[in-house]
Amino acid sequence: MGTAIRTRIVKIGNSQGIRIPKLLLEQSGIHAEVEIEVQGDHLTIRTASRLRSGWGEAFAAMSKQHDDVLLDEVSTTDWDQVEWEW
Repeated sequence: MGTAIRTRIVKIGNSQGIRIPKLLLEQSGIHAEVEIEVQGDHLTIRTASRLRSGWGEAFAAMSKQHDDVLLDEVSTTDWDQVEWEW
């Protein structure tokens, strides 16, 4: 499994919390935001998933495969043709 370290629940304002030893944080790779989930009588703490993670690589792959074209036709108006300056 891994390193188990005993710690205590401490009062933090109106809440309670635990101090996570530096050794466990280094081993887990957790650095910033976390997600906490209850699973039976266990709390699972993991790095929070990053929104839009991998989007840059996905869009680059789409561009390489020429799969990044607009699906709808572009319909211009008179304003687009006459008033707008490029």
